[in-house]
Amino acid sequence: MKRTMLLAAFAGGLFACNDQPTKTEEPQARQVAQYSIEQFYKSTNVGGGAISSDDKKLLVSSNESGIYNAYEIDITSGSQKALTSSTKESVFGNDYVPGGTSFIYSSDKGGNENDHLFLQRPDGTTKDLTPGAKEKAIFFGWSRDNKSMYYQSNKRDPRFFDLYKMDTTTWKPNLLYKNDNGYDVGALSDNERYLALVQTITTSSTNLYLADQQTKQTKLINNDSTPSSNAPLQFSLDNNTLYYLTDDGSEYQYVVKYDIPTGKKEKLYSTNWDVMYMYLSYNEKYRVIGVNEDGKNKIYIFDHKTGAAVDFPKLDDGDVQGVNISRSENKMRLTVGNSKSPNNIYVYDFGTKELKKLTNTLTPEIKEEDLVPAEIVRYKSFDGLDIPAIYYKPQQASANNKVPALVWVHGGPGGQSRAGYFSLIQYLVNHGYAVLAVNNRGSSGYGKTFYKMDNRNHGEKDLQDCVWGKKYLASLPYIDSTKIGIIGGSYGGYMTLAALSFQPDEFKVGVDIFGVANWLRTLKEIPPYWESFRKALYEEIGDPNTTDTVRLKQFSPLLHASNIKKPLMVLQGANDPRVLKIESDEVVEAVKKNNVPVDYVVFPDEGHGFLKKENEIKGYGQILSFLDKHLKGDTTKAKLN
Repeated sequence: MKRTMLLAAFAGGLFACNDQPTKTEEPQARQVAQYSIEQFYKSTNVGGGAISSDDKKLLVSSNESGIYNAYEIDITSGSQKALTSSTKESVFGNDYVPGGTSFIYSSDKGGNENDHLFLQRPDGTTKDLTPGAKEKAIFFGWSRDNKSMYYQSNKRDPRFFDLYKMDTTTWKPNLLYKNDNGYDVGALSDNERYLALVQTITTSSTNLYLADQQTKQTKLINNDSTPSSNAPLQFSLDNNTLYYLTDDGSEYQYVVKYDIPTGKKEKLYSTNWDVMYMYLSYNEKYRVIGVNEDGKNKIYIFDHKTGAAVDFPKLDDGDVQGVNISRSENKMRLTVGNSKSPNNIYVYDFGTKELKKLTNTLTPEIKEEDLVPAEIVRYKSFDGLDIPAIYYKPQQASANNKVPALVWVHGGPGGQSRAGYFSLIQYLVNHGYAVLAVNNRGSSGYGKTFYKMDNRNHGEKDLQDCVWGKKYLASLPYIDSTKIGIIGGSYGGYMTLAALSFQPDEFKVGVDIFGVANWLRTLKEIPPYWESFRKALYEEIGDPNTTDTVRLKQFSPLLHASNIKKPLMVLQGANDPRVLKIESDEVVEAVKKNNVPVDYVVFPDEGHGFLKKENEIKGYGQILSFLDKHLKGDTTKAKLN
């Protein structure tokens, strides 16, 4: 399913829109304090938030030390302590072992994505529970009796993930489900009788199966006569109901309640946006619905039995990215972001109605009023299609102080730019660059018709959406229309290279962050554990083993790099398993032959995405220097940065 798997594989008030973009009254321009890249990265990224069995602690992951480690937050006092002290590999906390303070965390080697699961005991000793040399393991939760851990692993067959059960006494694995057909396990019933399996057909079409371990029968749940996207959520406490997401007969994903004994389906929740998740608390007292409303997640909480809405404090400018309710159903952890601060962790007490903020992730060295809020805008593309985008306008910009601008392209294909926080974007905007994060056709979140518009068309109409984003920027009175560049990571990096190769006169510069350069190689060299959706990927982009190679060659920037005549910057992780380093190496060499300025930054200890603050500071700081020199033209400032 493109909305979930492909996003993971490669890896956002309504604004009225007519023939011309609707314009709001512009705020008065003002000068702001400008902050260094080191100051921006003194802020902290925090995620996760498993609640301990006694409701007193939270297990989170934070990069406060410069690299991700597991931390524990005391819910009453808000005090935080480090549980791990890794200085080389990132550590991400999964959950406490039920009934105690031991916990499970995951970690890979240098960004190679072969995550292992580790047990850390109260005395600090650790055990690698999945020690296979090339094994990739995924935490899958706990048994209802809290005596066993479920996890997925590809140790038996590197192409597919089997489901295992490991008791918490001996920590020895037992195979629960052998995956020989590439049907991914999406949910498991508490009695272990039922499995919800997902078969990926295309990036926008999946089949959902119910596998009965008792009768050994597997039943198709969705109607396969009409392609639809289907994803399991969870089974009910009594093991008789499967909840799942689907877009069958709708533009948007909604929640279905499927009664296993009768086969009856009931639409449980729908709206005019995609439902991103539904979460039932441990004893099914509460139902939490997360909805992607125009690039920002809103949550709705219900009494699961009666369906009545549960009162909940309003979160201004809040993008609720994750929710976890304690087993007692007394407390709820929320991970909440906004456009001017990294995510923060909150805990809500259902009894006292108190919503408590436990973290302050934005460094005190930066004043929030000097940062800019994300604005939702829409503009027309070449064919009249409305393109949604997230816009960041520098506060110092005015008709008398025109600023340069960047078109920002998200990863994917099928990703979505959202109204959240990214230090690099705020850093660039703080230093006088307007940023338009486009959601070109093919992006998630705007209905399945929009979502499928880039299939077999990558580098063409979706690229035109970026070009017309540039035209939108150029129409604004405070933008210097001669100084507009393009930047993106992963698939957005591909779009950057495509723009410089196939529209060489449109953008003044490009910044490619681990972008695809050669589709033929990328599609042939995908990691083995993508096997279950390899065909779907080929269906959308092209099969490198067929006559599709004609188009793949036509739209591979590396094979047309002789067209690139504008300055280019490339950033790459040496251990990237998705976009191999050789892709960026060859692009850089090819562009150098054109006598075009090229800056190349390689991190030997990173993969597909940069996790270490030291590397982010180096790489993203050099992006500003590159832009100041080649886009803004401020060579003095470029040298200072």
